Amino acid sequence: MNGFQIRQKLHEGQCVYGTHIASLANPVAAAMATNVDLDFAFFCTEHMPLDNTEVSMLCQFYAARGVSPIVRVPTANPALISRAIDIGAQGIVVPYVETLEEVRQAVGAVRYRPIKGKLLKDTLADPSAIPAKTQKFIDQFNKQQYLIIGIESAHAIENLESLISVDGVDGVFLGPHDITTTMGIPTEYENPLFLDTIEDVIRRCRAQGVGVGIHTMLFRFKPPTLQRLLDAGMNWIINGSDISLMCQTMNQQLGKLREMAGGGVVTPDIQTSNGQPVESCIT
Repeated sequence: MNGFQIRQKLHEGQCVYGTHIASLANPVAAAMATNVDLDFAFFCTEHMPLDNTEVSMLCQFYAARGVSPIVRVPTANPALISRAIDIGAQGIVVPYVETLEEVRQAVGAVRYRPIKGKLLKDTLADPSAIPAKTQKFIDQFNKQQYLIIGIESAHAIENLESLISVDGVDGVFLGPHDITTTMGIPTEYENPLFLDTIEDVIRRCRAQGVGVGIHTMLFRFKPPTLQRLLDAGMNWIINGSDISLMCQTMNQQLGKLREMAGGGVVTPDIQTSNGQPVESCIT
C-alpha cells in the first residue's frame, strides 16, 4: 500500500495495519519481515538510535515492496520532517503535539514541500496565496505524503478539535504511556478513566474525518476493551513492535517447552538494563 492509499483510508475510516519495526535493520531480516501482511511499517527516530542512512535504507526497502514507510521524527521541526521525507518517508508522525503552531509547521513541511519562507507562511494563513500552478505541482509532488500528529497529553486531548482542524492532518497517534502519565495514572491501561478518554478521542477524531490509532501491544487489552476501541472507529492499527511481539512469542514458547520438560514456567516480561519492560522503551 502506498502513502496516497494510506491517507485516503485514514480519512474514509477504513483500517490500515502495521507495526513498529525496531529490530530488523539488516536486509535479510527486513526481507523476511515483508512476508508479514503489513500496510505500513513504522520507524522511530525519536527514541531509537537510527541514523539517516539506516532510515533511508529501511524506507526505500519497504516502499519498494508495497509497504508504506512511516517515520516518527523527534519534534515538529520542519527541517527534520523534510529530511525524513527526502530520505524516503511517506508518512510522518510528529510526537507530543500540543499547539496549533506545531501542527501548522508540520503541515507546511509535509503537504507544502518544497515551499518555505514567506510564501509558506502566507499559504498556511491563506491557502489562496499560493499560485495555481504551484498548488497543482505540490499536490502531485507530495501525493504520497501524509501526516499523523501525536496526541500524548491531557492538555492535547483538551484541545483536540483545534489541533486536528488544520487542513493537512491525516491521523492521530495516541501514546498511552505519556497520556496516562499526564493523567496521573501512569501505565494504568485498563483504568476506566483512561479507556473512556481514549474512546472519546477516537470518536472525536472520526467525527472530524481524521484517522486515529493507539500505539501499544493491542492484545494487552482485554478482548471486549479492544473491540470497544475498534467499534468507536479506531482505524490506524499499529500493533506493538517486532521486538515486543518476538519477545512475547518466544517467552510463550519457551514457557511451554519448560513445562513440557519439567523445568517450570518462564517469567513473562523481558526487562531492559534500566528495568523497564521492552515495550515501554520503544512505544
